[in-house]
Amino acid sequence: MAGIVKRTQEFAEQVQVEMRRVTWPDRDQLRGATIGILIFVMIMAVVIGAMDSVFAAFVRFVVRTFSV
Repeated sequence: MAGIVKRTQEFAEQVQVEMRRVTWPDRDQLRGATIGILIFVMIMAVVIGAMDSVFAAFVRFVVRTFSV
């Protein structure tokens, strides 16, 4: 049990050391990345919505064509 506690403590200390080394983005970098991600998400939403509409129309066509 003491080994788990010691390993956990060492891990926490290593995390603190690594967090001091992290280079955090400034406000402009963060804003630019956020805008880029939002634009990408909106484009993907349009693409997926268009694909959904095409597939739904195809399924409706198949059902109407082959229904008895």
